[in-house]
Parts: sequence; structure tokens; C-alpha cells
Amino acid sequence: MQNDYSIIITTVAGKEPAKKMARLLVEKRLAACAQLLPIESVYMWQDKVCEEEEIALFIKSKTALFEEIKTAIKENHSYEVPQIVQVPITNGLTEYLKWINDCTVN
Repeated sequence: MQNDYSIIITTVAGKEPAKKMARLLVEKRLAACAQLLPIESVYMWQDKVCEEEEIALFIKSKTALFEEIKTAIKENHSYEVPQIVQVPITNGLTEYLKWINDCTVN
């Protein structure tokens, strides 16, 4: 049961786009929850070092929904190449994992 769940991480350029993305994923029942955290990113883009304030989304969902989540993020993201990574949940409170299951599509 533990590996059936994961956290998908993406970053967005601002609070309002992040809230819109989070609401979209939760309303479509692709995610049980999306947490928004302000971060500062330093990264290489087109041979230049860039520094930006962003919002990181930690999206809790079923592992099997990753492709649908990835598609939804790409279709609604302003970045040419958005960060979309999946981190498996290897262990967790059983009741919490059940909640993720109950809040997402089967």
C-alpha cells in the first residue's frame, strides 16, 4: 500500500498561478492536497545563471495518477520546461494514506 502514493513537486512563478494549479488538481481529484511554499531558486537556463522567487507545490496523490497530473501541469504552466518530479512515499500514517486514496479518483 505504501508505494501506491507519491508526492509530485513542481514550481510556479507566483502565488496566484500556484493556487490556480493547486485548485485545478484538487478539483479534478487528481490530488488530495497541494501545499504551496515560497522558495528562492538558483538555476541554469539557456547558459545563464538565474535567480527567481517561486512557489513550490507539494502535491499528494496516487502514484498511478502521475501521468495525468504531469499532463495537467504542462497544459496549465507558464514555463517552457516546468519542474515535474515524482517522489514515492515509502511509508506513512495508514489513515493519512487512506485519506489520499479517498480524495482522489480511482
